[in-house]
Amino acid sequence: MKYLRYSVGLLLCGQLAMAQTATDYAQTIQAADLEKHLRVLAADDMQGRETGTEGQRKAADYIAKQFAAENLQPIVKTEDGKTGYFQPFKLYQKTWGDFYVKAGDKTYTYPKDFIVNGLFAVMQETSVETVFVGYGIFSDQYNDYAKLNVQGKAVVMLEGEPKKANGNYVLTNSTKPSDWSSDESLRKKALIAKDKGAEQVFIVSAESPEAYRRLVAQRTALMGRFNRMGLRPSMEKIGAVGTFLITQDMGVDLLNTTPAKWQAAVAKINKTGKPNSGVLKGKIALKAERKDEILESSNVLGFLEGTDKKDEVVVISAHYDHIGVNPDGQVNNGANDDGSGTVSVLEIAQAFAKAKAEGHGPRRSMLFLTVSGEEKGLLGSEYYTDMSPVLPLANTVCDLNIDMVGRVDDLHEGKSDNYIYVIGSDKLSSELHQISEDANRKYTMMELDYKYNEPSDPQRIYYRSDHYNFAKHKIPIVFYFNGLHADYHRPGDDVEKIDFKLAEKSARLVFYTAWEIVNRENRLVVDSNKP
Repeated sequence: MKYLRYSVGLLLCGQLAMAQTATDYAQTIQAADLEKHLRVLAADDMQGRETGTEGQRKAADYIAKQFAAENLQPIVKTEDGKTGYFQPFKLYQKTWGDFYVKAGDKTYTYPKDFIVNGLFAVMQETSVETVFVGYGIFSDQYNDYAKLNVQGKAVVMLEGEPKKANGNYVLTNSTKPSDWSSDESLRKKALIAKDKGAEQVFIVSAESPEAYRRLVAQRTALMGRFNRMGLRPSMEKIGAVGTFLITQDMGVDLLNTTPAKWQAAVAKINKTGKPNSGVLKGKIALKAERKDEILESSNVLGFLEGTDKKDEVVVISAHYDHIGVNPDGQVNNGANDDGSGTVSVLEIAQAFAKAKAEGHGPRRSMLFLTVSGEEKGLLGSEYYTDMSPVLPLANTVCDLNIDMVGRVDDLHEGKSDNYIYVIGSDKLSSELHQISEDANRKYTMMELDYKYNEPSDPQRIYYRSDHYNFAKHKIPIVFYFNGLHADYHRPGDDVEKIDFKLAEKSARLVFYTAWEIVNRENRLVVDSNKP
């Protein structure tokens, strides 16, 4: 009995010592250090870290230098037989060559004068007749195409829907707009024009150059958000019809008319509440040259070898790319998306590297994986998991992925700044879910919000970051996320808006969860298959 009590006492002492050790190293993850790294990665000179650009390469170099400074091993085999931190991959994309619209003696160029959506090409300069189609609406109630043939022509239309002088919308006869005023109506109008044989669609969405610059910022963020969130079909699905968003001044020139005649045509629609299509016509010359471009990008990998269970690997991941520079020159710095996750990986790597240097290294190996191409469709992580896993997926225990931490989202604003969305922890492993809950209960005491873990949630966040490329291979994951906000995919996503104490606590939660996983006796069981 004395021996039993002695053994239990030793076990409890050992557990307490391990907990204290974990706390010691977790405390090296500091808000000030997160900010120091983020001020580098989210600076203007990184130019938004868009995949395949010089800014992305500069960010990769910085990450690799941090891995080297912490003595993480480079494990990617290079062409000369050595090893490095970079895992290069190539992407192919369509780009624009000569792209312009000529109207009279004026030449409008992309993206300075117009935005375009639609997979189309006009490789040689081509003349096209233009015709005004009012608001481009086609319905039983209101038809801008009545008795109008637009086959083979370019149509010029207004965004939105007609509105009477008394403030009521024509289609609803109230102050409430119809669906023809929604953002989705742009795609709907373009599809209608395509079905009626139009060659191109020009939608007047701004009255002045200043308004156009605001439009560029809004539409760039909007289309990027739709594409990534998967909430609505992208206008890229339209097909061979180019859809141009233009200024009123450009619309006037495309129809070879005058501002006064333009205003009269529009005023008649709003005054009478009836279509006034076909009253303005013109001719333009158009060239939209498509080119294939090869982009070179890379993931950045840092490896920390384990001790007695070193063949098993725990991955800590984040994406370091963002969406680059808007056509109007504004830089999308991506401090939150996902500079915050990237610097969290750097700090967690530093904590584990320090533990190893002081004789408390992890039993399992660890891969600190920062990927690019996430904003293009999770491409960097897909390259790692599907095409070139540097470490066998069969030996990969789990992936803890961090994307957008350190900013309170709209749903928690004014309510809580001590929360984290936990997504996917229970999808493949009940043990992983329990470890996550226990780590939080024992160390960080955050509100674990499972809203986005619900299969019915329309935002489908579970499928929208790099962890998913591990999950689809039945590798357990946890995705840490603080939610969406007004600056998502906009130039306002800057360092000054990051709550580094929230980012610090989130990173520490990831650290504590990883500490338990890498040091426990048994590998995580894969026993769940939830939607």
